[in-house]
Order: sequence, then C-alpha cells, then structure tokens
Amino acid sequence: MSLFGRAARLSTITSGAIRRRTTTTTSKTTRQCIFYKRYRQLSTKTAKTAASSDSWILELQSHLATTEVEFSVNKYELERHGRGESYHPTETPDVVVCPTSVDDVITIVQFCAKHKIPIVPFGVGTSVEGHVCCLQGGISLDMKNFVNMEIPNMEDDLLPDPIATVGAGVTRNTLNEALRHTGLQFVVDPGADATLGGMVATGASGTTAVQFGTMRENILAVQCVLADGTLVNTGTKALKNSAGYDLLGLLCGSEGTLGVITEITVKLHPIPENVMAAVCVFDSLQDAAQTVTMLKLCNIPLLRCELLDAMSVKAFNQYQEQQPNNTATKREEKPTLFLEFQAPSMTSLEEQVQMTQSICQDYGGSGFDYCSDEEERKALWAARHSLYYASVKLRPGAKGAILTDACVPLSQFASVIQETAQEIEEKGVVAPTFGHAGDGNFHTIIPIGEDDSEEYIETLHEISNNIVLRSLAAGGTCTGEHGVGYGKTKYLEQQYGPGAVHMMRLVKKSLDPHNIMNPGKVIPN
Repeated sequence: MSLFGRAARLSTITSGAIRRRTTTTTSKTTRQCIFYKRYRQLSTKTAKTAASSDSWILELQSHLATTEVEFSVNKYELERHGRGESYHPTETPDVVVCPTSVDDVITIVQFCAKHKIPIVPFGVGTSVEGHVCCLQGGISLDMKNFVNMEIPNMEDDLLPDPIATVGAGVTRNTLNEALRHTGLQFVVDPGADATLGGMVATGASGTTAVQFGTMRENILAVQCVLADGTLVNTGTKALKNSAGYDLLGLLCGSEGTLGVITEITVKLHPIPENVMAAVCVFDSLQDAAQTVTMLKLCNIPLLRCELLDAMSVKAFNQYQEQQPNNTATKREEKPTLFLEFQAPSMTSLEEQVQMTQSICQDYGGSGFDYCSDEEERKALWAARHSLYYASVKLRPGAKGAILTDACVPLSQFASVIQETAQEIEEKGVVAPTFGHAGDGNFHTIIPIGEDDSEEYIETLHEISNNIVLRSLAAGGTCTGEHGVGYGKTKYLEQQYGPGAVHMMRLVKKSLDPHNIMNPGKVIPN
C-alpha cells in the first residue's frame, strides 16, 4: 500500500498484512534498550487493548468509513511516529491515524476509550524527551490536517486584536509566514519548526522567552478532546480571565496525557523596526553568567540572551565551516554571549547596546561586536539554532545525543553552569553547554556513539543525572522547556514533593481513568 491510504482502502487489506506491534529490533536499538532501560518507566496500570491490533484497526476504520481520515501501517511511518528527535529507543504504534476534523477526533477517542486502546498525539515529531514514543502501542494520532488559521484582518475599519486562532497542526513558521503582511508575529521560538499544538503540550519556550515568556504566557485559549470524547474549550480571547479553575494552565505542559489539543488561540506581537544583535567574548563562564544577571538587574530589555561555552563555540565554528557558501565569522573559542535588542527608535536601541557593552566590559568581556543588518542577524541565529547538530558532529561517530534541559534561579545560574562545565572537563567527555541565559535555562548536549562502551554510556548518564540534581538543589527544575516525557518522571517527586505528585495522579485518574492518553508519560510509577 502507499505511505498513507484512505480509510476505504485499508478495508481491503487482509488482517495478516496489519502486523501486531513490535519494538524495532535492530542491533542499535537493542543496545539502546539495555542502556536506557532505567528510563522505561511504564505505568503499572497501563491501558490494555481489548483485541488484537488487526481487528480493532479494521473496526475503527469502519466507524470512519464516510470520512477522509487517513490510516497507515507502513513500517517507515510507524517508526517515524514512534521516535521524535530524542535519544530514547523507537517505540512504534500499531497504526498512524490522521483525522481531518474535531468530530473525527471525538469518534477516535471514544472508540479508544471503549476498547482501552492507547492514543499518542503527534505534531511533527520534534520533541526530545520521548513524548511521541508509543510505549504501549495503540494509535499515533497525527494532527497534520488541523491547519486552519484565523489571523487579524488589517483592512477592517476597527483595529483587530493582536491574536490568532490556529489548528493544532500549524507550525510556528507557517503561522509567521501567514502573518507577514500584518506586521505582527508569533514570538515563541524553540528553534525547531514545531506545531503550535505540540508547543502547548510540552510548555515550550526558547530564545525569546527572556522578553516575551513561554507558551504559558502566550496562549489565551485551547480547545481539546478529553479521554472520554468530551469537547472542551478553555480560556477566552480576552487578555485577562479569572473565571473558574485554570484549565488552560493545566493543559499547557500536559504532554498529551489529559486530552488531544485541536485548536489554540495565541497572542501576537508587532514585528520591530529597530533590531540589533551583539556578540561578546569572556575568559570564563562565571564572568559571562554574572554579566547576564547584572543585565537583568539593570532591567535592560533583552530580546534574546544566549550563553555558549568554549566547546559550544568550537562546535559552532566547525559546523559553519562545513556549510556550503559559508560566510559566517569564525568565533574565538571562549565563553560567548549572543544578544539581541529591539526598540521603537534607533536612539533607544543604541542606548541599550551602549549600556550592555559597558556592563560586559565591567565583567571582563571583550570583542564586543554588534550589527543591525537583517541577513547577518538571521544567519547568526540560524547558526545558533543548529547547535544541536553541530554538537553531535563535534564527536566523530556520534549518531545522537542526550540533551539536558535544566533551569535554575538567575542567582544560581553562574555557579551551576560552572560546576557542570567542570564535571564535563574532569570526566573527559565531549558535551557542549549553552543556554537561554536570560531566564536561567541551559542545555548540555552529550553526543552518543553506536560503539560506546557501557562504562562510557554510564558516565554520560551520570553527568546528565548530576545536572538535574545540581539544579534541584539550587531551587530549579529538571526541565525548563522540553517537558518530562518518560525520561524525567523519576525527578518529579524530588522537585515537588509527594503531595504534588499525588495531586497530579488524581488529576490524571479523574480525566483519564483508563490511562489511554499517552500512557507512561509525565506521571511517575
């Protein structure tokens, strides 16, 4: 059959052609399953399918026979929908289903609730904590067809509200392209061209969070289908709302464990006319991190504030050199701040840059360089967003990486990131460290090779674990923007205490009593 077939076409396939779910069993994945078994924390009350996959897939198809819903059991599609961008082993669904309407989603969810079949919502698969791994098989619910967009009409006599209502399958780049003529933009920038539904589900943020906040601060309303098929609308189009429980906040960061997000209303912001980027080099991470803290205390309105350690800059340089038509400036391989500013006038913008340069110099910064050219700025940030791939390439033979995502109070940022870099150096590991320094969020990319020894793998996990423990001890969190998935469930009780985890379990059980929504994620055993 083709990669995707209409529901009617699926009915012609014999049950033998629709295989039962199996985990990918290549030698690489088998080794990963051994090394990452500590992360395989499946719930003791996982959903069980009522019948073999071949029979229930055909039965579900019959319920959707009059619709345009697509089904796929193509092995490549199953594998793609069971891995995302994380280092976690691929865990495939039994079938990929692509609904085209909210009614389709309701029908599918009600069917799954009746037969206790797991559902894992899927955007474009850019998550990095195993969110889309189908730990218990079932359905990968691909939301690619939910691409409706309601954007401001600038030709109306009344000025429109700076908001947009979009389907869960719309990506941030697609939305911004549609908004270009309006002079408005959606500002949350996680780097990847993720879907808005996925960004809400993981509570995403990124490089602009220092000024505009995370997804939590940039959504006004969410529509979703609960585990029993109930359609729920949370929030309003108003900028303030204090009516009832904060269901909007509950769904943001729920990672598909409470329902299927179908539509989102987001805030928009004007595209600035005056923007400038700057780069400054430091002799130590401590000095660079202290500079960021002072910039925040001085209330300089940074648009972006990124800190790269020396190893990250090395990866940055090497990766750029390998790109065709490379015109990027080779950076000095020292801790470096990448900054961006915006202001309503050039005079105000220049004042921000001058104040920042003075503070950087006070903390030992050198080589302060800035530019306002749009293409040069875009190239700088495109290179910054490619740092994951650059870091993996820094270690020959590496095919993937453990990506950490700790966040700490700004007062603790300098000491925690310095201790992390020191541990990496002492253990002789290739692991660039960088982060959204303006909000205390940092990442360490730890490349993994197929031929790494078990001892070396254990060292990598020890570093990752120590980063989380160090951050929790500093009053921070195990994840600032990537979410919990199933690799970080073990840290929740240490971060919040048993009472909060118990409360999460009560919420999950009340909204999803059969544990069909993305089982094994977020809630620890």
